[in-house]
Amino acid sequence: MSGRLDGKVAIVTGSTKGIGRGIATRFAAEGASVVVTGRDNVQGREVEQEIRAAGGEATYVGADLGRHDDVVDLVSAAVESYGKLTTLVNNGAITGFALGDKPFTEIDDDTLGRALQVNLYGLVWCCKHAIPHLVAAGGGAVVNISSAVAVNGTPGFTAYTATKGAMNSLSRSLAKEHAKDLIRVNTISTGLIESNEETAEWMANPAIREWLERLVPLPYFGTPDDIAWACVYLASDEARYVTAATLHVDGGATG
Repeated sequence: MSGRLDGKVAIVTGSTKGIGRGIATRFAAEGASVVVTGRDNVQGREVEQEIRAAGGEATYVGADLGRHDDVVDLVSAAVESYGKLTTLVNNGAITGFALGDKPFTEIDDDTLGRALQVNLYGLVWCCKHAIPHLVAAGGGAVVNISSAVAVNGTPGFTAYTATKGAMNSLSRSLAKEHAKDLIRVNTISTGLIESNEETAEWMANPAIREWLERLVPLPYFGTPDDIAWACVYLASDEARYVTAATLHVDGGATG
């Protein structure tokens, strides 16, 4: 297979399902060697096998982003498998739905702590341990998958919104700090993506769906592939002069 990511070696966190799975399969179709990772070994192996069956290259490495040692082992396994690392996609996160997120005055330390452990600490650890390998490869790209909640705010999603806002700020800081190392750091701010059971259950409510349709100017919602194509661009050499940017892929919701 050949394509826009020929020669790239990418870790895509949270790639056993949903948006991450879409990114991993699209990266492989565009020529990258992909390290698939997540906590579900069965789903992870399925993604690995799906990519290989289509003629791509992938290796599954199980990891919990909330555990520092798992992140260290993940990055080491990627380099050991493919000899280098050029690309990091930080997609893995605990969503507001999974957290059972709460309004601001009701937020508790446990909920906030769980969000911080995976969504912020995990992000920091992935970047901290991957970036030296990107430098050794002569440069590379970090793509952080954020959310429109960090721009617009969403009532009741206190912990999730806080961590995605932190991701946006950290992305800009990393971009400036590592620009001379030829490492580009960009963010994709996602809107509503119909990607998993959580979203489907939420949108099954006609009143909620009607409300969301009013918020999004385009007459349809996004899919994982919409995010994956944006990610391909930011990870490719086509985006060689793009860093510290936030690309909104949300149907115009934050326009």
